[in-house]
Amino acid sequence: MKLYTRSGDDGTTGLFSGARVSKNHPRIEAYGTVDEFNACLGLCISACGSGKMEQVIRNIMVQIQSRLFDIGADLATPEGAKNESKIVRIDETHVTEVERWIDEIDSKNTPLQTFVMPGGTDLASRLHLARTVCRRAERLMVGLSNTEPVGSGKA
Repeated sequence: MKLYTRSGDDGTTGLFSGARVSKNHPRIEAYGTVDEFNACLGLCISACGSGKMEQVIRNIMVQIQSRLFDIGADLATPEGAKNESKIVRIDETHVTEVERWIDEIDSKNTPLQTFVMPGGTDLASRLHLARTVCRRAERLMVGLSNTEPVGSGKA
């Protein structure tokens, strides 16, 4: 399989439904940013050391990366699309799972009294970058959901 298709040379890209939309369509912006977040997590994973907590964080990030592929497929497949049955729609169970991971990690921390300045260690800096890209993806998905259905609408 080639790394390029040339089918997007006209400024469009294909959704999983087969429809073609502009490369700057809000749906493409959203799943492109989810892909960027996934790449950021890859950078974070590569900075994890061998300590127990770093390995816990690493394992969670690997699971999140897998879920991000599901989110990308969800965003690339509008509701009612012909290939909709082939993808996983993100729902409340997925959200609960991520909240459990957050609680697992956060339970080891002292309660925050102020905002955390980005930086500290290499891993912490990478995680801060990943957090900001994730927040941008969230904003783009909210914007998309204001114009068309996105996922279950509950996550």
